[in-house]
This record gives sequence, C-alpha cells and structure tokens, in this order.
Amino acid sequence: MTSIHDIIKTMTDGSAIESVYWVGCGASRSDLYLGYYFLNNESHRIKTSLHTAKEFVLTEPASLDEHAIVIACSLAGATPETVEAVSYARSRGAHVIALTHEPESALTKDAEKTVVFTWGDTYSSKLDKQIKVLQLAVEILHEVEGYELYDTMTEGLSRIGDLAEETVAAAQKPAAAFAEKYKDTPILYVTSSGPMEQIAWSFCQCLMMEMQHIPSSTFNAGDFFHGPFDMVKENVDYLLLMNDGRTRPMDERALAFMERFHTNVTVVDVKDFGLTEKMPARVAEYLNPIIISPTLRIYAEHIAELRNHPLTYRSYMWKMEY
Repeated sequence: MTSIHDIIKTMTDGSAIESVYWVGCGASRSDLYLGYYFLNNESHRIKTSLHTAKEFVLTEPASLDEHAIVIACSLAGATPETVEAVSYARSRGAHVIALTHEPESALTKDAEKTVVFTWGDTYSSKLDKQIKVLQLAVEILHEVEGYELYDTMTEGLSRIGDLAEETVAAAQKPAAAFAEKYKDTPILYVTSSGPMEQIAWSFCQCLMMEMQHIPSSTFNAGDFFHGPFDMVKENVDYLLLMNDGRTRPMDERALAFMERFHTNVTVVDVKDFGLTEKMPARVAEYLNPIIISPTLRIYAEHIAELRNHPLTYRSYMWKMEY
C-alpha cells in the first residue's frame, strides 16, 4: 500500500497547494482536529479548516479547487454525509484522501487516494487513526513549505503507540476512582484546550452522552471565564484534561477556580505521562491527544461497568432511520 509520504509527495508535486480541509462527522471529525490544529499553528502559507461533513457540502467553500487537499474520515467508510463530501470535493477539482478502516468502502469510491488505519482490540491500535491524521498534516507541511522538526516528529509518531500502551496499566486505579465518583452524576462538565480541545469534546459527546447516556457539556478552557465558570458550585462534577504545552496556563487557571469553590474536579494531566522527557516540547505538545486517549477509554470502561451500561449500547444509532 502506498505510504502517506508518497501520497502527499505525489499530490504536492507540481501542484500549488493552498488549502487543506478536514471533513468528517462525530468522533471522526474530532480526531481530525489534531491535523487541523497542527497546520493552523505551524504553517505560514496553508489555509486550513475543520468541517462537519454536511455543512462542508452545503456551504460550498470558495477555495475548494485544484489547489486544495480534502481529508475525509469515516471509521467504516459508510457515513453518508462524508461519502457525499468526498464526491462533492472531487467534483470541484480538489485532491481527496479517504481516511478509513475499510479500504473497499463507499468513502473510497470517488477519493483520489485512500489511507487505511487499523482498528483492533488493543488500545494502541485504536490510536492509529489519530497517528495517521497527524502524519498527513506533517507530510503536507513538509512538502509544501518545509518543517524543521520533521525527523523528530516522524520518530515521535513511530513511538507514540507503544508509549500509549504503557499508560494503560497506570490508568486502572484512577479510572476506577473516577467511575465511583461520577457514576451517578447529574451532569459532567469536561474541559481542555489547545490540541486536546476535541479530545474533551469526543469524551463528552461520544463516550458520555452517546455511549453512557450521561448528560455532559464541554468547552474550551480559554472560554471558561466567559460564561461557563458561572456554573461552578461546590460538588459540581468536572473533568479537566491538562495539556503539557503552550496552552497549559489556561488549564491551570480553570483548575485554580474550580478548586477555590470546591467542585468535584478530576484532573488527567498529560505531564504525568512524561512525553516532554522523551522528546522536544514542541513535538510532544502535538502528541498530547494521542497519549491521553487510551487513558480516557479506560475511564469510560470503568464507569460503564459500574453503571451496568455497556459502551456498545445505543438508543437510536444503527437502529432506525434518522
């Protein structure tokens, strides 16, 4: 199968790439955020944006043309809105990459290239989608304008799966405590910032609301003092995902306020995983979302077990037309 490096090199060879669009729905869209965030922070010239698939089609971005790359993600490759977005982008002349676990799925039919990620029983295998998202962003940046930390980031990405597996054993005890603390919560507020903003979103929307039917709300820690902090009361339930990077001061400020008013706050701190001890801080920052993901999955598994509510249970999804 063609490597991500070769795919991007072919697409950018002789083609003036100006825009990169990341398109998906639900958890697939939130996993694409890391690629968007990296390019938005590291590129001098590339315009990049993140879209939910149907809105991408309905709003018709003006710069969607032969100078754009569209990366569309769907786990099984069957999400109708994302399949439609691929066809639409190709009709506008854009380069389109389908990112999926199913190489022969509907998502790949009109795509120019396909990148397949693994999705297995191990925690590290479930990280392959996020790893490939960041690989795509890194390769695009490097080919279009150069990236001085390319070799270091490539090495970090090759190691992050094994490093994430190492966090799993250490997560069992705090995950059990989290489940006991929040199993009967009336609502769980989840917050983070920077590259982990959408990790907080997916934990709230997918693991809590979709898979556990627990009312949950999420917001960027930078917005905490612009509305959400008025919900801070004693014993109100919060989960704070603490970055080890440039946006950490926002997370720390939010935590200080929560502790000041004695909320029930649980902190999952990426700094405890020691990434910055193994690689440069500017590279480790973008790996924060990948290393924390298996820990949060364990948190969800423990709360599901205590509530006798399997993560596979759904009320409507896959059960009816909607």
